[in-house]
Amino acid sequence: MTELNLQSELEQSTTPEADPLRYWKIAILAALFVFLFRNELIRLVETWKMPDESHGVLIPAFSLYFLWQDRAALKQIKAKFGIFNFAGIVLIAIGVIGYSLCLTRRFGSPRPYMMLPVIAGMTLLAGGWGVFKRVWLPIVFLVFAFQLPPTIHDRITTPLRMWSSVLATVVLNFFPGIVCEASGVVISGTHHGIPFDLNVADACSGMRLLRTFVALGVAMAWLEKRPASHRIVLLLSTVPIAIICNMLRVLLTGMIHIYIGAQYAEGMLHTMLGLVMLGLAFVMYGGLAWIMNNLFYEESSKEKSTEGDQDIITLNPAKNPAGKK
Repeated sequence: MTELNLQSELEQSTTPEADPLRYWKIAILAALFVFLFRNELIRLVETWKMPDESHGVLIPAFSLYFLWQDRAALKQIKAKFGIFNFAGIVLIAIGVIGYSLCLTRRFGSPRPYMMLPVIAGMTLLAGGWGVFKRVWLPIVFLVFAFQLPPTIHDRITTPLRMWSSVLATVVLNFFPGIVCEASGVVISGTHHGIPFDLNVADACSGMRLLRTFVALGVAMAWLEKRPASHRIVLLLSTVPIAIICNMLRVLLTGMIHIYIGAQYAEGMLHTMLGLVMLGLAFVMYGGLAWIMNNLFYEESSKEKSTEGDQDIITLNPAKNPAGKK
């Protein structure tokens, strides 16, 4: 027998065998989940038809893609029965009881969120901790598919609208002939003596841009092969980038209202500005990623062992050919 055949047999003997009942378990648990939450799933699909929630249809697709990317590692994990399986039963019970209470007490907003502990519990029950620690993010990522409760939505959008109106007011006052001031979410002023009023409506709050960009930012940070420190920085950058882009959108809308006409600041042009700002957000995100890729690198363990305890993030030597300290 050749050395190649011996190596092949050794690899096969050390490779964990896939559980033949794994797919049956997944199919049964998925069927039970769909049966239990069938009405909520239908309502969720209807919610995605709303303009501000249209991004939700992409979220489950991304979660499935995350799992597909990790499929090779997941196949190698042997399901072991232990304490984490009991934890899965507890999570399922919490989700089912919570969903039942929402139905009996007529709480509409928390109902879709009750699906998450059930999905997490089913994962722990069928796959144990070994599977769960690899799929927890695709499960948590599903939260972006749900509509925010009205109370939380209002608490976030109101400050966003006020910040945007204040920034737009500050910038507009630099333009010749414009004198204006912000009162809450309303910008009042004059342009060469002609009065105008700009209302930063709920559609201009940037909530849709914020949720969409944060969700896509999480997806890109997860899929890209980069150090954990880079991923954290990129993830944290999504919120300020989205807020800045929406402030620019409000400013441009105000300028169109003043210089071109109020009728042009609504409808299709307003929607197109939102798409342009989403593109700008990705450009800023990509620029930050490029800077981190080209300016910083993560030291290998060999370098750290010879140099002792040093900072993990160091200037990229490729950008410092002279070797200057």
